[in-house]
Amino acid sequence: MEHYHIALGLFGAVVLLTAWIPTAFRRLPLSLPIFCIVIGMLVGQTIFNPIAQLDSFNSRLVIERMTEFTVIVALMGAGLKIDRRVGLRSWALTWRLLGLVMPLGIVVIALGATWILGLGAASAILLAACLAPTDPVLASDVQVGPPETGTEDEVRFALTSEAGLNDGLSFPFVYLAIAIALAPEEPDWFSHWLLFDVVWRLLAGIAMGWIIGKLLGLATFRLPREAALVRTGDGFVALGITCIAYSLTELVHGYGFLAVFVAALSFRSIERHHEFHKELHDFSEQIERLLMMVLLVCFGAAVSVGQLIDELDWRLVSFALFVLLIVRPVFGWVCLPSILPKGERAAIAIFGIRGLGSIYYLAFATGAADFEGVGTLWSSVALIVLISIVTHGLTVTPAMRWLDRQRRTAPAGKQSAVGNILAK
Repeated sequence: MEHYHIALGLFGAVVLLTAWIPTAFRRLPLSLPIFCIVIGMLVGQTIFNPIAQLDSFNSRLVIERMTEFTVIVALMGAGLKIDRRVGLRSWALTWRLLGLVMPLGIVVIALGATWILGLGAASAILLAACLAPTDPVLASDVQVGPPETGTEDEVRFALTSEAGLNDGLSFPFVYLAIAIALAPEEPDWFSHWLLFDVVWRLLAGIAMGWIIGKLLGLATFRLPREAALVRTGDGFVALGITCIAYSLTELVHGYGFLAVFVAALSFRSIERHHEFHKELHDFSEQIERLLMMVLLVCFGAAVSVGQLIDELDWRLVSFALFVLLIVRPVFGWVCLPSILPKGERAAIAIFGIRGLGSIYYLAFATGAADFEGVGTLWSSVALIVLISIVTHGLTVTPAMRWLDRQRRTAPAGKQSAVGNILAK
């Protein structure tokens, strides 16, 4: 019982620290995730190590469910804070990142996993699918601000919208890896993967998200005043929308991650400028930060005792640097339009942080099929997530401040010209 009370007190202290740190150290180039990992590493060296007490990271299912819930909450928050209407032209940068940068990244990362790590096809594709998407949970420093705050420049918008959609679009490749791993048992695996895991799941995710968002938006804003959800003023309505969109979509075998983000966009379209969106976003953000804090403290504790990166060698380090320093930056730079200012183009190409989504995909897939080199897969993902959090956490704040200064000093005509060209 004493251990429980001490652990409860430590949890409260960590929660207060995560609330206080962003304010106290806002001028330093240090992100909240870095502090959470450091706290986890320190706690991991005590008798109150959450890994030893809860045995969390020895259970694949616990990892899967915790990261899953954190990601869907983050996806709802990301969708609610996007002010821009969905369109082919207005989202041109997003479509480039999703249609060019991500597929090319998956192919090259899979080849690198085979060449550098010696993995077979199924494991290489799975690792690539886990690492190609950017993370909606840990990318708050490069995302747009709350609804209607006017902080939606091209860099922040591109990275926010990409993180919202690519978590769903990476799933077909996760299922491809699972299908290859199960191929001896499923002779018709390719047609099933193409028709069901690609076509049906994507269409179901988009359709369910859009319909659910519309219906709940009407129930929130368009019902008679006495019955409308907006009358409650409760931000936790966002949690209800999140869970309904995700669960109903998964029940019809669609991509729930995709549905949650689309539902948020659809919900906003009903009454785009209502102040209630800010209440919903703020609640989602608070829940997301709390969940992220718990997971990253556990992650830091697991790293400190060697339970995640237990196969560290030069191959893993080489592969991690290959993914973070070559694949995303090179393809991001090449595929983005040259009309973008070089600083903004570089920021979008470089600041594609990897995080809890990657851990979720790996936990999900390894529970669906047997993959060779599972230890290598976990060590690779953990190392890349750790490096990504640290390097991006140290560089994002000064880089975004520099871009904001450049944008403020740029001639107004040049800024509008860039926006007009990107919209064509």
